[in-house]
Amino acid sequence: MSDLSSALRNEGISLDEIALSRLNRFVELLEEWNGVHNLTGAKNRKEIEKNIIDSLIPTTFVSPPDSLLDVGTGAGFPGLILAIAWPRCETVLCEPLNKRAAFLRLAALELGLSKVRVERLRVERLHHKPFALISSRAVTDTALLLRLTEHLADRSTRWLLYKGSRLGEELRAFEAAEELRIVERPPRRYLLLRP
Repeated sequence: MSDLSSALRNEGISLDEIALSRLNRFVELLEEWNGVHNLTGAKNRKEIEKNIIDSLIPTTFVSPPDSLLDVGTGAGFPGLILAIAWPRCETVLCEPLNKRAAFLRLAALELGLSKVRVERLRVERLHHKPFALISSRAVTDTALLLRLTEHLADRSTRWLLYKGSRLGEELRAFEAAEELRIVERPPRRYLLLRP
């Protein structure tokens, strides 16, 4: 755990002992489940911790929202990890695949994340009041994701999208009226709409 703690500190990410303990337990759970169910390409502790850091970097430039929707959470990145960092935030993890949704439910319960709810469905079928923040990592292109989540947003909703090298190409094809901010931490580009 000390390696993860120091790596987080090096990135300017500050978490309390409860959050660090939950992250450590999350790594253990994911290693156990991944061995049987192949939930993620992160196959060992080092790779899982790299994904945790990637998930948490936005906490250095995004203030904790009241509510968060994570689209296509997969094995927990970034939604479950953000829920650990922001325990007061009402978080909905939207994951259509059964084995991943089952893992997310177990992890939320095991980690004592009482404000996390897992929805096993595609985001376009989710019914909920507008969220303060909608996040997603590598699910689809920006314009399509905005269309798929527009019924879950209002004028104050922000989007936090974890992007890679194709972001510039996506933005050229995307006519955004909203303000945007791009934070680069190679190889990741974090796109914040309505910062």
